[in-house]
Amino acid sequence: MLSVATPRPSGRAALWLSAAAVSAALAFSGALVAPAGAQAATTASYTGIVLGVGADEAQRTVSWYTSADSAQVVQVAPTSAVVNGEFVASVTTFSATGTANIATSGGYNRHATISGLQENTQYSYRVGSDGNWSTISSFKTQSFEGDFDFLFFGDPQIGSSGDVARDQAGWVDTMNVALTANPNAELLVSGGDQVETANTEAQWDAFLAPEQLRSYPWAATIGNHDVGGKAYEQHFYTPNTDYSADYYRAGNTATESGGDYWYIYKDVLFIDLNSNSYNDATGGGDEAHVQYVTDVVNAHGADAKYTVLVYHHSIYSAASHAKDADNKVRRVDFPTTFSKLGVDLVLQGHDHVYTRSYEIKDGEKANADEQPGANDVFVGEGGVIYMTANSASGSKYYDITAPDNSGTSGAGNGADPLNPESYWYNSVQNQEHVRSYVKVQVKADALVVEGIRSGTCDAPNAAVELGKVGWCGTEGSTTPVGGVGSVIDSVTIHQYHADGGEDLQVIVPTAAPGEFGWTIDGQNGLVDLGTAEEKDGYFEASGEINPIAVSDTRSSLAPWSLTSVLGDFSDGDKSFSGSYLGWTPKVLTAGAGAVAGAAVTSGFDGGAGLSVERVLGAALQGHDKGEALLGADLDLKLPTETKNGSYRATLTITALAG
Repeated sequence: MLSVATPRPSGRAALWLSAAAVSAALAFSGALVAPAGAQAATTASYTGIVLGVGADEAQRTVSWYTSADSAQVVQVAPTSAVVNGEFVASVTTFSATGTANIATSGGYNRHATISGLQENTQYSYRVGSDGNWSTISSFKTQSFEGDFDFLFFGDPQIGSSGDVARDQAGWVDTMNVALTANPNAELLVSGGDQVETANTEAQWDAFLAPEQLRSYPWAATIGNHDVGGKAYEQHFYTPNTDYSADYYRAGNTATESGGDYWYIYKDVLFIDLNSNSYNDATGGGDEAHVQYVTDVVNAHGADAKYTVLVYHHSIYSAASHAKDADNKVRRVDFPTTFSKLGVDLVLQGHDHVYTRSYEIKDGEKANADEQPGANDVFVGEGGVIYMTANSASGSKYYDITAPDNSGTSGAGNGADPLNPESYWYNSVQNQEHVRSYVKVQVKADALVVEGIRSGTCDAPNAAVELGKVGWCGTEGSTTPVGGVGSVIDSVTIHQYHADGGEDLQVIVPTAAPGEFGWTIDGQNGLVDLGTAEEKDGYFEASGEINPIAVSDTRSSLAPWSLTSVLGDFSDGDKSFSGSYLGWTPKVLTAGAGAVAGAAVTSGFDGGAGLSVERVLGAALQGHDKGEALLGADLDLKLPTETKNGSYRATLTITALAG
């Protein structure tokens, strides 16, 4: 009998890197320039400067508004090269592009992409031209491998309360709270609806007021309040964006914003959709989005360990928009494809409420026994978790609505059998009329997702919706709401690993002496070999496979064997042969006539290692009935020339019974 481990579509050969710090010198592709001297011929003003996410960890984008239609650039240097506000060394420029703005705002917009960034480096930048520069802002890159945190913000929607200044104050406070608590967060991800009215620049100015938007990359998402004009596209430049008419509402590329885009940050493939375009009858819509996600995952899913989708309209929410006809359409169109493609997490906004779904597979609850509010979810193949973020500014809240009798799968809004006050698809529903944000920790074999309060009941913008000014907390409850920084909900989403085999993980550092360590992760099948240690002329790591139980109760007492073969370790376009891994099989618990297979040395010392089929354990004809537990110590040796990275390989296990 053959049992083969099949990697999920989104699984990149994994490894978390503990990389040594690299030189702060730039490796940009832009042109080196001397410090500015001559005064610019045209003096321009620069507003709305915002740092955006790039195509990968080594890129950032910068967007801004300018009063002059002139040639402008972004000037970048390591912060250490900025003296008294002057860029005196290692300066690089990146040319900007842009056009005239919409008539109501006047002026012009500019965008530039910074590339060639080095990890673990503080950079300073400014926009403009010689003799006429903006103020200096800065950002810091971190390691390009390993664990990282990002923050997700729902619907600031500046102006929706009717008081722009009040909404701005709540938004600024949330950013201060979130990034004071999480200063090493590496991305700020948008749930859409940055503003209330698409082309109202006073609202955009208020949205862009937080200084953190100049220092942390903002991954923008189009909401239904952003889509009705070009201001969104003028303020944000996104990587790998497809601006085809299919990704615009009703195909309107002339006066609306739109487009789908993707990027890879460390080991996460992010795909961002314009969910305002959903009606296939008007061109594009959900069918086009489904094809886009399919094409991107097929082309780039192997370069990441996780796939995270982001779009505005929450298909599994609990408040005012839960029963919207358009969301019911998406609830039918999206989930099966997302399950098939191995999507791990979907982040949404729009409904101004906090929700966390059960594990959803093909539009149904995957595990009928999953309990409401479970803090650990071990997703099966095709299992997807959907999150909805509440208001990050406090400008508007929607109250939770009641389920109906429309069904408990697909487009239905029926009640959860385990918690009849909730919708069938939601593990957690929360509305306190308190500002919040979502923190996502990306770890080697899990995503940890937390809803966190950024405001309190006594905040001036705690509650204004539906005439409930001053009301705050869980409606109908006297339970006080936790303070700023308290956790609304927390869940650890454990990554799926295919049955019938074991995924191995090893950390390969840069070729320099460093800390050595490893852990064995027996949960969900992942075997972690830790961080390889540099020896005399090679890297070495060790560990042991998860024990394998063998049971044989056949009357024939026929022989059996358990064999394994290892594929190549890979990390995106980097790889090394499975032949470098060797093992020493062992019988942990005797029974069923089990005899351990022969030891196999790493191919580094000669031979093919585990890249060809090897015997883990076997029994001869006539052996006793019973059970055995087999294990194996693993020994990995690699040349020091191996590129640093986070590598995974699959050990395929085959059981043969005569």
